[in-house]
Amino acid sequence: MASTDSTTTLPDWHDGKRYLWLLSPAIPVLAVSFLLIYLFIWPWPGLLWGGPFLVYGLIPFADWVVGADTSNPPESAVPQLESDTYYRLIVYAYIPTQYLATILGAWLVASGGVPLWGLVGLVFSVGAVNGIAINTAHELGHKKTRVERWLAKVTLAPVAYGHFFVEHNKGHHKNVATPEDPASSRMGESFWAFLPRTMIGSVKSAWQIEAQRLQRCNQPLWSLKNENLQSWLMTVALFGLLTLWLGWAVLPFLLLQAFYGASLLEVINYMEHYGLLRQKKPDGRYERCEPRHSWNSNHIVTNLFLYQLQRHSDHHANPTRRFQALRHFDDSPQLPSGYASMLIPAYLPFVWYQKMDPLVVEHYKGDLTQANLQPSKREALLEKWQRPVVSYRSADSEPDVRQSDIEAARQAEQEIETTHQFQCPNCGYTYDERHGDEKEGFPAGTRWLQIPDDWPCPDCAVREKIDFVLKQH
Repeated sequence: MASTDSTTTLPDWHDGKRYLWLLSPAIPVLAVSFLLIYLFIWPWPGLLWGGPFLVYGLIPFADWVVGADTSNPPESAVPQLESDTYYRLIVYAYIPTQYLATILGAWLVASGGVPLWGLVGLVFSVGAVNGIAINTAHELGHKKTRVERWLAKVTLAPVAYGHFFVEHNKGHHKNVATPEDPASSRMGESFWAFLPRTMIGSVKSAWQIEAQRLQRCNQPLWSLKNENLQSWLMTVALFGLLTLWLGWAVLPFLLLQAFYGASLLEVINYMEHYGLLRQKKPDGRYERCEPRHSWNSNHIVTNLFLYQLQRHSDHHANPTRRFQALRHFDDSPQLPSGYASMLIPAYLPFVWYQKMDPLVVEHYKGDLTQANLQPSKREALLEKWQRPVVSYRSADSEPDVRQSDIEAARQAEQEIETTHQFQCPNCGYTYDERHGDEKEGFPAGTRWLQIPDDWPCPDCAVREKIDFVLKQH
């Protein structure tokens, strides 16, 4: 793994994005502002569509305008970055306004004065706040302090996705980029096929993980020791209190916004490991997760809004590393644009395949047997993308190379009392029996007769040994 920045730094190095990171907790603040404007200043239902406008419009446009940044914090600055309380407060700041946005949204639904198209926008706006909040929970859930891990569960309550705390940390990070992981998408799998698979699979995985843990600890599965139940009960308490306070009309709203919010997480999951596969070692275990097993993006604006989630390779390599210190690696595959810009393409399978399938093929240098393929489409994908093995024969494919020249070479290789030189008719590479070719594993003195007929030219890889001609002196 090679990062793009040196580990040395000047004594006065500082984080140039220090105050720009405030864009992350600004998301629920903006949502609350739009809701308050609608309530007290201008009751135009279009204001309730602020969330989709931000997620699908403003952030992708800003990414396009501002561009990408591959610079990394120097390693010598990382301890200071990691210990700086300012960055932790930025993460914590998301939570109170997230809850305020959820409560205001429920209040507007209960008021009964919002037209249908405004209610639809409200579902998407509040759902966007709570969906993006899963990223806040993601940042907190990986940390070592009990407070931060507890806050992760609190953050997941409004989106009813508390099991993410268990499955992501103990399931996804273990099984990422393998067929066993419900959160790793396969090449040829549409988002709409991935969504039910990952939603159902993540619940099953989280439950199995907790069942195994509690069994080892001699604790009952159905108890408050079960971290899934802890998180889900927070959701039940929140939704139950809002329903008791505001009436049954708010419950469908809460459930719909939660589903949309969870789908935002899963569409990001869909992007992050699409088609990427860790290979199995001879002992049956998967290779260690490396930067090449995650799609990354260095588009600045989305990284600022998502606590640098797009530097996903470093996160998988160092899960407890805080967002401000995550690094770009040169060998991590790159998405065409930022996560926000890839949302709509991910919803449209034909657009997604057109953008991403060639990148998967390029990443694996044409060998899709190394990729994570949708089982039902495996044969079709291999037929479409797998590069066929072509055997070139100069007598057939190159009419200007005479058959007599090839036959002369075959005769000369039998003359072991004399050394000869044999030349590739395609690129001119010359094999000299006196010198051999150490790079190819043939020491000096290796006879042409000893070299396999299917050995390819090391320079062009187009011609094989039997296509070579005798070099004339």
